Amino acid sequence: MSEKESVNSTLSCPHQPACPGCPRLGDETPPSEVWETFLTFCREFDVEQPAWKTGAKEGFRMRSRLAVRGSTQAPQVGLFARGSHDVVDIPKCLIHHPLINQVAATLKQIIRETHTSLYDERLHEGLLRYVQIVIERQTQKAQVVLVCHSETHHPAQKLASKLSVALGDVLHSLWWNGNSQTGNKILGARWHRWQGEGFVEEQIAGARVFFHPGAFGQNHLELAEEIVEQIHEWVPEKAQLLEYYAGCGAIGLGLLSKVTSCTFNEIAPASMDGLLHALSLLDDEHVQVMEGTAGEFAWLLSSEHVTIVDPPRKGLDPELLTQLLETPPQRLIYVSCGQKAFLQEARQLLESGQYTLKELQLYDLFPYTHHVETLALFEKKED
Repeated sequence: MSEKESVNSTLSCPHQPACPGCPRLGDETPPSEVWETFLTFCREFDVEQPAWKTGAKEGFRMRSRLAVRGSTQAPQVGLFARGSHDVVDIPKCLIHHPLINQVAATLKQIIRETHTSLYDERLHEGLLRYVQIVIERQTQKAQVVLVCHSETHHPAQKLASKLSVALGDVLHSLWWNGNSQTGNKILGARWHRWQGEGFVEEQIAGARVFFHPGAFGQNHLELAEEIVEQIHEWVPEKAQLLEYYAGCGAIGLGLLSKVTSCTFNEIAPASMDGLLHALSLLDDEHVQVMEGTAGEFAWLLSSEHVTIVDPPRKGLDPELLTQLLETPPQRLIYVSCGQKAFLQEARQLLESGQYTLKELQLYDLFPYTHHVETLALFEKKED
C-alpha cells in the first residue's frame, strides 16, 4: 500500500457513541498516527514501508472479557464507559462472535432468575464482577468464566448450575475465578472448574494448541494465524529455534517438525499448563521448556539460533535486549503489540550495526482501534 487510502465500511453500531470499544468504527485503513510513525521510521533507516494486512471486520472476536454491573433485575454486561466504572451494555456487539452475545444474554437472564448480586466498586460488595467468554472454533462452543468477588466457588453455585442448563450444548466448559481484590485487574489467582474440558483447543498452522482460561490468547484468531504462518515461512529448515514469551505455543508448536531443536521460554503458569499439555501429546525429545522470565534465560541466546520474541506491550526484558545486542542470532523474528516499545528497540538493534531489517508488516489485529500488531524480520549482518 503506497498511500493510506481512505476505506470506510457501512457498519452502524447501536451501542455507539457510549461504547468505547471501536473508536474508529468503519475505518479500515491503518490508524493515521501509527502509520505515519512507521513511515518516518522506515525512511530514517531506508527500509521498505510496511505491508498492511487485514482480516474479517465483523464477528471476528473469539474471546471477550466483559464487566457485569447494574442491578439484579437490570444487569448490564459490556465495557466500562470511558473514564468511569459505568458499564455500557452491548448486547448486539458487531465484532463479537454471535455466540458471545448469546452467552451474555443468557447470563443476564439467569442473573435475574437467581437474584445474583452484582459487584459495586464503591462498596466493594456484590458477587459477580466479570464474565470471560472464549469460543472454540472447531466445536463452536463457549468456555465461560464467572469472575466473582468470593473466596470460593460455592456462592456462585446456583448461578452456575442454572447457566449450565440454559446454555446446554453450546457450553464448552464452565469455570469460577475468584477475585476479591480492589482495583481494575480482571482475573484473580483462584480457579474452579465446574464442568467441561480443561482447555480450549485450537488448530493453529497445523499444530494443536491448548488454552487454559487464564492464559493469553488472541481474539482475532483468523488474522493471528496468518501471522503464525508468515513466521513459519521465515524459519529455515533444520534451524535451531529459540522462542521467548512462548505463551501456549501458538507460534512454535507448528515448527517442531521443521527445526532440529526448539527451546520454549515462558513464565505465566496458565500458559505453561497449555504448552506442557500440548508437548505431552507429542513426546518430542528435541524440545525443552525453560520456565521463568525471558531475562533470566537471555544467556541461552547464541549466534546459531533463529530467535522468536513475542513480548507484552512494554517490550523486551532489558537483559534479553542487551543479549540480542551482544550476541545477534541468525534471524530475529519480533512480534509486537506495543508500537512504542517496538520502535525503540528496533532502533537500538539497527543502530548497533549488527542487524538489517528485512521485512516489516502491520496487522489489523484490533480493527477499529488505534492499535496494530507488528511483525518484523531482522537478520544478522555478515562480518
